[in-house]
Amino acid sequence: MSYLSGVSVFVEAADAGGFSAAAERLNLSRSAVGKTVAKLEQRLGVRLFHRTTRTQSLTDEGQLFYENCLRALSEIRAGEALLESGKQEIQGRLRLSMPVHFGRQCVMPLLSELLRMHPRLEFDLNFSDRNVDLIEDGFDLAIRSGPLRSDPELMSRKIADQRMIVCASPAYIEANGAPKTIEDLMAHQAILYRRSGQPLAWSFPAKAGQTQAVTPPARLRLDDLTSIADAAADGFGIAWLPCWLVGSRIASGSLVRILADAPALSYGAYVVWPKTQYMPPKLRLLIDTLAARLPPMME
Repeated sequence: MSYLSGVSVFVEAADAGGFSAAAERLNLSRSAVGKTVAKLEQRLGVRLFHRTTRTQSLTDEGQLFYENCLRALSEIRAGEALLESGKQEIQGRLRLSMPVHFGRQCVMPLLSELLRMHPRLEFDLNFSDRNVDLIEDGFDLAIRSGPLRSDPELMSRKIADQRMIVCASPAYIEANGAPKTIEDLMAHQAILYRRSGQPLAWSFPAKAGQTQAVTPPARLRLDDLTSIADAAADGFGIAWLPCWLVGSRIASGSLVRILADAPALSYGAYVVWPKTQYMPPKLRLLIDTLAARLPPMME
């Protein structure tokens, strides 16, 4: 098991944002954390952290290794939860809220598996694209997409990334041509997603970790992602949608990916739950299952 040596300390340092904070969490000295990470780097043959006298930040290789370590630890926790379920039957009700289409297409199949495995487990499901108030509305867990706002009363865990792409129908492209650059989008008709009454801008990665946001002109503004995909396939404009939602349409040819050379934005998907000192086994099983079973990149 030597290949696991130092991994938990490395993950804690990455989560905590530095060696000192990790040392406090682990009840170790800062020097011990630094030496453990250094030994891991020596064994792997790469530098995992950029180091200054005051701060440490992940290198590109460190970020990649960190993400893979999280997935491996998720698998281990899920396995432990499943073993624990053999000793203590998983039972009771969980109230979940999740985005409509992500919940139906990506999450619901996993929940169905859990229901089959645990006959005394119950789910009350809310499919909504609005951010519910978990505590006030009495939810045990919510799934959210995009950047999370800091909330001291909530805990969170990333479960996947969702890659966004720009697409249009062959008929639209034949009639109007295809944009060659992000700026060209402003000369085309778009189909925009509307949330809370406001159209959502399309975002693309830019230099120095920034994003470039554009809101193309649109005759159609909808609050339903599948309806946007339908309208795009019918030739009414260009759409910006998650890969997992339109993958089958791309494969069938009813939609064509455009701006394929432009950098694609990835939205994080997170589970969020009220902060508590004790996590019930049913909730731990659900969180670990989602983290372990959803693909790291939803494409």
